[in-house]
Amino acid sequence: MKTSIKNLSDTKVELTITLDAEELAIASQVATTKLARYIKMPGFRKGKTPVTVAAKNIDPGVLQEQTMENAISKAVAEAFTENKLQALDRPEVAVKKFVPGQILEFTAEVEILPTIKLGDYKKLKAKIEKVEVTDKDIDEVINRILKGFAEKKDVDRAAKNGDETVIDFIGKKDDVAFDGGTGSDYTLVLGSNQFIPGFEEGIIGHKTGDVFDLELSFPDDYHAAYLKGAKVVFTTTLKAVKEVVLPEMDDKLAAKAGPFKTVAELKTDIKRELITQKEREAGEKLKDELVKQLVAVSKVPVPEILVADQAKSIEQDFANNLMYQGITIDQYIENKGFKSREDWLETEVKTVATKRVQAGLVLAELSKVEKIEATTVELDAHVDMYKQQYANNAEALKQFEQPEVRRDIANRLLTEKTVDRLVELNTKR
Repeated sequence: MKTSIKNLSDTKVELTITLDAEELAIASQVATTKLARYIKMPGFRKGKTPVTVAAKNIDPGVLQEQTMENAISKAVAEAFTENKLQALDRPEVAVKKFVPGQILEFTAEVEILPTIKLGDYKKLKAKIEKVEVTDKDIDEVINRILKGFAEKKDVDRAAKNGDETVIDFIGKKDDVAFDGGTGSDYTLVLGSNQFIPGFEEGIIGHKTGDVFDLELSFPDDYHAAYLKGAKVVFTTTLKAVKEVVLPEMDDKLAAKAGPFKTVAELKTDIKRELITQKEREAGEKLKDELVKQLVAVSKVPVPEILVADQAKSIEQDFANNLMYQGITIDQYIENKGFKSREDWLETEVKTVATKRVQAGLVLAELSKVEKIEATTVELDAHVDMYKQQYANNAEALKQFEQPEVRRDIANRLLTEKTVDRLVELNTKR
């Protein structure tokens, strides 16, 4: 077998493969054996006819076609293995010359896993952010706790800032109700800024039972394109006004909030939790930045087939997430001002997909260079951790016995260990 390789790009190759008479003879023998199974001869059961007997009754054209298929399949596999090329799809084959029993020449074109050239991954510039918890941060948590224990009293007076109200509302644009603009028995704390500017302020001064119109305009930078700067009218019914009375934060309330004897103990615990949370967020941000910088200093060619696969995954996950919010992809696309679904896929989804593929490729290469592996013990521990999370879901537990699921978990584990190693290399100095 003679093989020549032409690099069409950093991610695509074309192999030209030539097979001689001896190699074709072997392929013909294999084809004859396969086809003989389907030959029915008098005196023999189907599939039991001797090859030498069945061969005489095989259609020559079918034999040539099967011979060529066998020869190509075997040659392609051997050529990619010998040249250490990892095909990412089924090669596109084109036969250039075929003389039965003498010569077969063909080309095989396919995208391959590219060669990644790592930059200096030990001298990246990202640094972890300094974590600081202020008295204001703690007070915000304390305030949330106080609201949780707040007493809410129905009042027969005009609503004011800080009150909790219950409202019905119908929003109309050009006298037509618009999506997301209608609510019933909606609980709204005035001053919480849940609604567009002017809505909550417009309720202030009204009493329970009042029905009134709020003429407002959506902000010019509103996330839904069809409502940006739009003039609308909200017909609003104020059904209840409740005064929110916050309790005093004292040792008794601290004891109700958790296993604390004093306010000081509660604040100490809040500070510890906030530090842990901020450190975790800072750590994740550092990891993301280091991977981003590693991609930037490395040469990472991106195979289109991997980007396309990743884009499909992103699109599906995105659709599922929107579904839980009661939004369709088409509504999202319209709200964001994309020209079409294709425009969204090309400008937003493909960009994210490309970055993910680059990150995956560069981290895979780093794991090889640094000889990082996910051991069986580590994998079993991770699988057990997932099983504990789904302990009450029998169907989910079965999935963890599937080889492909374990491979997926192993890949995630390897990625985590590689990123941790990248952090270690760039923070120890």
